[in-house]
Amino acid sequence: MRNLQETHLNRARASLRQALSWYGYLRKSGQLSSKPELASLVKPEIEALTATLNKLDSNVIRIAAFGLVSRGKSAVLNSLLGEKILQTGPLNGVTQWPRSIRWKPGGKVLVELIDTPGLDEIEGESRAQMARDVARQADLILFVVSGDITRIEYQGLLELRQAQKPLILVFNKIDLYPEVDRKAIYKNLQQLGAGNPQAKPLLPDEIVMVAAEPAPMEVRVEYADGNVSYEWETPLPQVEELKQTILNILNREGRSLLALNALLQARDSEVSIAQKTIDLRQKEAEDIIWKFSKYKALAIALNPIPVLDVIGGAITDLALIRSLARFYGLPMTSYEATNLLKTILFSSGGLLLGEIGSSLMLGLGNSTAILASGDSPLNITTFAGGALAKLTGGIAQAGIAGYGSYTIGKAAQVYLEKGCTWGQLGASTVIQEILSQVDKNTILYRLRAELGGKFGEF
Repeated sequence: MRNLQETHLNRARASLRQALSWYGYLRKSGQLSSKPELASLVKPEIEALTATLNKLDSNVIRIAAFGLVSRGKSAVLNSLLGEKILQTGPLNGVTQWPRSIRWKPGGKVLVELIDTPGLDEIEGESRAQMARDVARQADLILFVVSGDITRIEYQGLLELRQAQKPLILVFNKIDLYPEVDRKAIYKNLQQLGAGNPQAKPLLPDEIVMVAAEPAPMEVRVEYADGNVSYEWETPLPQVEELKQTILNILNREGRSLLALNALLQARDSEVSIAQKTIDLRQKEAEDIIWKFSKYKALAIALNPIPVLDVIGGAITDLALIRSLARFYGLPMTSYEATNLLKTILFSSGGLLLGEIGSSLMLGLGNSTAILASGDSPLNITTFAGGALAKLTGGIAQAGIAGYGSYTIGKAAQVYLEKGCTWGQLGASTVIQEILSQVDKNTILYRLRAELGGKFGEF
């Protein structure tokens, strides 16, 4: 298992280095410096890629705690740390902004614990943006509750589930509930914590009961002389199960979690770069697409040999795809361009097949007419007549071919934007690879259904 984790980590590093190498090449070649507006637009994403690689190299796993106010998020993290570093108190909203603290729970594992304000402490979009930003950085999420989930908590949980990160539901303050109530609440949390009524209930690794800051208890003290007094004592925190659960997850799949999160962040950055590039240069790209469409239409209209129509058309379409990729400055090899053309041909369906079919049928019709005439196929007059017929009849065919090429160009724009993370070491490719190797007994396995379709559909 450890060797597999190291493989995942190394593949993720290679993927990010490849992406940064490509964009570094664009800077050195002057493609970005010659377009200052574009360089400024994509600078945050390139910086994010660099930061993600640095985080990957540091091997620090980030665990973020979320929940409503007064659920004991800070207390849970203090109990894991073994000392009261984060401020806690009876007032709502003691934590005003995200704060991170390093934690070394054992061995070589290094963890960064992130405390966050209550999800109901910050209103509207500010709260949602804060949650998104922290959740994006986190490799594992702790969602702290202190009883049955409220409507606001459930909404917050659903929002965090959209970050598609492994999540542990922490049932805190269990010391306040009788055993029978505690079990009933735990059972409800198992189902609700999955974030989907149709989803499987949470596994033992995904829900843990703790008492991070137990309430003081009145204790009867009887002395040797027979005197009796009552004193208040605070029981020790009950977080050992949570600590052990986290350690088990980190040892079993921590590096894979780190790799997967880095790749997800890299994928978002690369898609954003592609989208900004395509949006900024839309008009110039349209000119390129129309130019290739006209070339293809003219070539097919003038060419009398049907087989060459198909071959020449495919070459033109490949050249169009490569030209768009170079124009946008997005990664694209000949092999990927060929696969992309195949995908577009299949998705475009009848139009492009009709183009090929009409080309073959018209060419065969001309050949049959020549042979039926009884003249030698080498006779210049006969050949010229066939060519003229092909030219006359090919006008409509050329229109279909030109429009087909335009369709391919427009589709290529979409695929370049969404497919820039595919390829041998593309972020999406490596994500798909990691998900295919996830063991059923891991916390990552729950993410396969959510991420599998997203990264298996292209």
